[in-house]
Amino acid sequence: MFLELIATFIAGIAAAGLMMLLNKGLGGRLPRWLVPVAAGAAMIAATISNEYSWFGRTSAALPPEVQIAQTVESQTFYRPWTYVSPFVERFMAVDTTSRRTNANVPDQHMVDLLFFGRWSAVQVLPVLVDCATLLQAPLDDSTVFDDDGAVRSANWAPLAKDHGVVRIVCEGP
Repeated sequence: MFLELIATFIAGIAAAGLMMLLNKGLGGRLPRWLVPVAAGAAMIAATISNEYSWFGRTSAALPPEVQIAQTVESQTFYRPWTYVSPFVERFMAVDTTSRRTNANVPDQHMVDLLFFGRWSAVQVLPVLVDCATLLQAPLDDSTVFDDDGAVRSANWAPLAKDHGVVRIVCEGP
């Protein structure tokens, strides 16, 4: 976040400097207000560029074991360009190395879901995915397991058949 702020300031300073050089080269014929307008426009362009490139940079840095399951795009009124082309503001990924299966309950798999947000730290949530019934349940301190490893109490929620978690966990290796 700090580096993006510095990059935004540098873009503004560079645009202002270029406009000042252009004005000097033209003998001072450009209006004086053009320098701050160019700086502001460059800063807005740098910010928009960072917003749209965040997902690509972040997902490219993930190891191959972390697979993206779902993305959330942003459209807001104070960013009117997002109605033309929304950008990915957050996404959910599955850490496939965390996948665990109990032999007594082969249709249920425990995995870690990773939640990435544009300006937030990565959050990890262990979940239990039941591939036979297409249900998922977060695992926390209140989750109770039987002696054979089956879940006795959990807050199950339905998953769509085409959901990324089902595709990665249930149809994966």
